[in-house]
Amino acid sequence: MADTPALPRMRSWLFAPGDSEKKMGKAEASAADIALFDLEDSVSPENKPAARLMVSEQIAASKSRARLWVRINPITTADCIADLAAIIPARPGGVFLPKAEGAADITQLHHYLTALEAANGIPLGRTLVAALVTETAAAMFRTGEYAGDYLGRERLVAMSWGAEDLSASLGASQQRGADGVYAHTYEMARSLCLIGASAAGVAAIETVQPEFRDLEALEKRARGVRAAGFRGMLAIHPAQVDPINAAFTPNAEELAHARAVVQAFADHPGAGVVALDGAMLDRPHLVLAQRLLAEAGEK
Repeated sequence: MADTPALPRMRSWLFAPGDSEKKMGKAEASAADIALFDLEDSVSPENKPAARLMVSEQIAASKSRARLWVRINPITTADCIADLAAIIPARPGGVFLPKAEGAADITQLHHYLTALEAANGIPLGRTLVAALVTETAAAMFRTGEYAGDYLGRERLVAMSWGAEDLSASLGASQQRGADGVYAHTYEMARSLCLIGASAAGVAAIETVQPEFRDLEALEKRARGVRAAGFRGMLAIHPAQVDPINAAFTPNAEELAHARAVVQAFADHPGAGVVALDGAMLDRPHLVLAQRLLAEAGEK
């Protein structure tokens, strides 16, 4: 297996239907870190063959293919194989696997990708993977598996969650209350995704906000989930990209504080606790500061 390629920024992932050249073009031209062309839910069964061709052509013509990803159909479907056979020759940056139900699904996808990479002269391991890990009832019990030792693990770089497909799996007619807050089951799905991603050492990506015109609420939510540990968020409209990018980009004050934390520990080698600005900081504060600086491109 070749070395895993450099990871893209993953603050914003903008969906675009794979059967719309116009919307895919807008997604690619946007400020989204990843333009995510969809071959699953937003494309009807009868349109999938044409959409595969359109997605492949869009990627092949691009000068920034590393940030063009494709949401394929679930691994249990024949559409999945057809999707991969059509798009991998165009060399997308990665594939987004919906309805993943544990590490075995990543391994199966890894085998498909390895065969297609080899057949098309693509360095083995070049195609990265993100997985939607809470979309079925069975998936909810397996979010910890992604941290294990299994074939294809090195491809996995992000995990996300979803409420719509989970509610369909459960037969639930409502996901959120009148106040807009997710019911306990869906908050649990969010938490399991975050914990599973952290255990696996990959980025946790927040699910979509369907109310795409309420950008103030979107940014508030994005800042909240970032504070909880998420590293990015899915978007369904180009207008959502800038607020998401802003929410997941450390500001000057955060960066200055992180540098000060790192320096405080550097000034006291071997110390488990240091004082800074009237507060006592221990090693977890150092880890958080180092992570924030790394995400901002600083060592």
